[in-house]
Amino acid sequence: MQARRQFVQCLSPTGLHWMSYQEWGDRSNPEVLVCVHGLARVSDDFDALAKNLSDRYRVICPDVVGRGASERLRNPMHYQIPQYVSDMVTLLARLDVEQVDWFGTSMGGLIGMGIASLEGNPIRKLILNDVGPALNPVALARIGDYVGQGVAFDRFDEALAYIKAISQPFGAHTDVQWEKLARDVLRQNEAGQWVKHYDLGLGLPFKSVTAEQAAAGEAMLWAAYDAIKSKTLVVRGEYSDLLSMETAIEMTKRGPCASLVQIPGVGHAPTFVSDEQIAIARNFFLGHA
Repeated sequence: MQARRQFVQCLSPTGLHWMSYQEWGDRSNPEVLVCVHGLARVSDDFDALAKNLSDRYRVICPDVVGRGASERLRNPMHYQIPQYVSDMVTLLARLDVEQVDWFGTSMGGLIGMGIASLEGNPIRKLILNDVGPALNPVALARIGDYVGQGVAFDRFDEALAYIKAISQPFGAHTDVQWEKLARDVLRQNEAGQWVKHYDLGLGLPFKSVTAEQAAAGEAMLWAAYDAIKSKTLVVRGEYSDLLSMETAIEMTKRGPCASLVQIPGVGHAPTFVSDEQIAIARNFFLGHA
């Protein structure tokens, strides 16, 4: 089974842009699962999960604007959660369904939280993969440091080594899995060099955030989380430096009172390409024990 590449036109303060998404399964199926990737990743991250769940769902995997096959924004300062929420609301309208389930890794989870907090939202079940309202500033600085760095490699094996180095918190993967994780977020430029498949301007909003803005943002995220009524599962990597165990436990006590699963031997963030991790998502969404 292969995904179908689609596009939807969205609006930012500086004009229109196209957001790409991949669609798996029967497009007439009213059961829809939306899977949204992390900050510097792409829709292809969910190929294994989408293939597994497309027997029960129409699975929608967008390239968040600025990544992959989606267009780049004219003003990189708009690479922030409110813009992404707006784009996803446009995508949900395109899907023309009354209800969806949502799987969000890191940034994709924050987007899901933003939508699920709104009155009348369509999210029935929500997985927050290694993300919550309180985010470790040291981890954010680590991610923000490499996301805006321009790199160019003449050989794919050099590019692969780089992706493996910055992605070590993903945990153990096979050589085949590592190669796919690398190819998904790399492309060859006109000179034949391997470069990142996203707008390097993604890093600019990170650099402009003050301590006061970060504190205000965390308060807003907790308010959004507390407004969620969707059935929610929080997944945490055992060694995550972004989502602390204290925050994860707090998320089980307030708002939607989420269930919590911790994946051993993994940091930020579980990739959900292994059968064991995919089973966690399948069981939660399909209602098994």
